[in-house]
Amino acid sequence: MTGKTYDVVVVGAGNAALCAAISAHESGANVLVLEKGPKEKRGGNSFFTDGAIRFAYNGLESIKEIVDISEEEAERIEMPNYSEEDYYNDLMRVTGNRSEPGLARQLVSKSFETIAWMKDNDITFELIYDNQSFEKDGKRHFWGGLPVKTADKGVGLIKQLNERAAKLGIEVWYEAAATGLQKEAGRITGITVNRQGEELTVETNAVVLACGGFEANKKMRMEHLGEEWEAAIVRGTEFNTGDGLSMAVSAGAATFGQWSGCHSIGTDYNAPKVGDFTKPGDIFKKHSYPLGIMLNKDGKRFVDEGADLRNYTYAKYGREILKQPDQMAVQIYDAQVRHLLRKEYNLEETTEYKADTLEELVAQLPVDRKQFLETIQEYNAAVQEGEYSPNEKDGKGTQGITPPKSNWALKIDQGPFYAYPVTCGVTFSFGGLHVNPEGEVLGESGQAIDGLFAAGEMIGGIFYDNYPGGSGLMSGAVFGKIAGKAAATRSKQAKVNA
Repeated sequence: MTGKTYDVVVVGAGNAALCAAISAHESGANVLVLEKGPKEKRGGNSFFTDGAIRFAYNGLESIKEIVDISEEEAERIEMPNYSEEDYYNDLMRVTGNRSEPGLARQLVSKSFETIAWMKDNDITFELIYDNQSFEKDGKRHFWGGLPVKTADKGVGLIKQLNERAAKLGIEVWYEAAATGLQKEAGRITGITVNRQGEELTVETNAVVLACGGFEANKKMRMEHLGEEWEAAIVRGTEFNTGDGLSMAVSAGAATFGQWSGCHSIGTDYNAPKVGDFTKPGDIFKKHSYPLGIMLNKDGKRFVDEGADLRNYTYAKYGREILKQPDQMAVQIYDAQVRHLLRKEYNLEETTEYKADTLEELVAQLPVDRKQFLETIQEYNAAVQEGEYSPNEKDGKGTQGITPPKSNWALKIDQGPFYAYPVTCGVTFSFGGLHVNPEGEVLGESGQAIDGLFAAGEMIGGIFYDNYPGGSGLMSGAVFGKIAGKAAATRSKQAKVNA
């Protein structure tokens, strides 16, 4: 025993966890945060994010409550509304209507008040000019319901959340891995911790589990996602190995959601095997595929690159790449669109091939060269006339090939030509715990486990196969705030009943 009792213990130290800790503190709780990694590797997956965060808003006036925008700047912005119903419909559409309605409604309805609360807690936000807006008639037109990100991406978010926690006097233990939950008479009474090699038990009335999924655990990936996932690159923290999920299940928690699914993207073929804390941010992703085509090693296309806006397809196309020979694909672009590619294509970490002709380009690649060139020729012949508009679904597609390209179909015929090899990078697993909209973890009977709460990627049932970009950070913050407050309330009740 430590000899010290905490009202609330939060397991994890990313966005969801720190939001939970701050919220619990605001409700009068004495809070301890447990971070499995060392201080220099704190922050979980949140550290690696680009910082985009999706919330419902009512035009520019709502955005001005979150982001500091001058009147002069505001006059040059066109910001369409993104209502709660828009958000909910997007979430349901991309998950095939499988997102649990109660959790989905909670996420959507609490999104704006939560991001405003984050701002009140010294988190700074910025507009996403580069990837979520385009210039037309002298104005910046925002699109896709995702205009805002955290300042300095995930690095800035984790820095500011920790600064806020420190200012509030919230205690954080590093290299402190939670290993088990203590229960007596059906309620949580403590948590076992391995702190820098020392096993100890911390007494508490409430625990918030916010320590991510199992994506960094190769064995669990293979068990739940499939054998081929052994080869997937882990884009985020190496510490998300399913510990919290295992602890909760051992304590009687029910699992929920798509345990066979995950958020996965196309990432640079030579990206690090796990997230590199010395190169933070989402710098290895390759998300301009709607502007070109993707072929596998055999020289065949395998997805409709223009099926929808990037925000609604990128989180599911990683697994499609993983299914290809050697878990590899190649993105192809020509001079018409090269200047339109996202900033990550210009970084020194990018694996890029360039040539004046397609034949010279393909000769540099480890692919079936004959089939590669034939596929590009077939694609070019299938491209239909129409007005090309890369900032919206333009309907300029192909005819007579499978899979089709539904939007943004331009012939690839103007040199120089560019190739970017990609593989699958797993971000987080979708399967989690059965949690109600108030953040309480449920047992197999459907009843809440007294004193146990969860937030962030540990909640199952919100995302299936796919998700709208920016929803992960928002979900973490919404359910972190809710779980923190609920845990503090439960702790007070336990003291009264003691």
